[in-house]
Amino acid sequence: MSKPENTSGIEDQASQPQGKVKISKAMIELLKVKDFSSITTSDIAKQSGVNEALIYRYYGDKRGLLHQVLAQSLKRFMEQVELDLKGIKGAVNKLRKLIWRTVYAYNLDRTFSKILLLEVRSFRAYYESNTYDQSRAFGRTLMEIIEEGVENGELRKDISTITMRQAVLGVIEHVCLPAIIFQKEMPTDTFTDEICELLFYGIQPKKP
Repeated sequence: MSKPENTSGIEDQASQPQGKVKISKAMIELLKVKDFSSITTSDIAKQSGVNEALIYRYYGDKRGLLHQVLAQSLKRFMEQVELDLKGIKGAVNKLRKLIWRTVYAYNLDRTFSKILLLEVRSFRAYYESNTYDQSRAFGRTLMEIIEEGVENGELRKDISTITMRQAVLGVIEHVCLPAIIFQKEMPTDTFTDEICELLFYGIQPKKP
């Protein structure tokens, strides 16, 4: 049987040259202890044990490498989100699961959350990259759930679905950011309960 075509634009690590894999892993390790701006290509080459020229060959520059590391994390995250949502009935239940998965991922993989929420957003090139397009897949999934909830009456019809989506994204981000910045633990279940309590009483239909 032939191998399914990879249409994501992201190579599986097993199919990548070992030097490329080592560079990617080196960036992940360095981001655990340094800000991106303080990491040099020399640092990456030393950590990975490969020639510095390979960084430019494979990624163009260290920001291209950062985007690729994020893209790989986003791919794994969205695969898990899709799996989580299978078999769940009801938009509110799906929203709760989506929120839990996001907080869990941000807590478990601090390099992922650090890159996504802190490192890439201040550069315009990110918003013109394939990685940014990939990050929007989460927003599309969230919007589909919200639209389902509005359609079946679980969520209010008098609030814009765009506003609901931005509110969900904003609350998750701002609840998690202090723990990411100051390297504190995120109590996933508690954060999820509090986020849902705050959001759902604002977006569920008012009781008659």
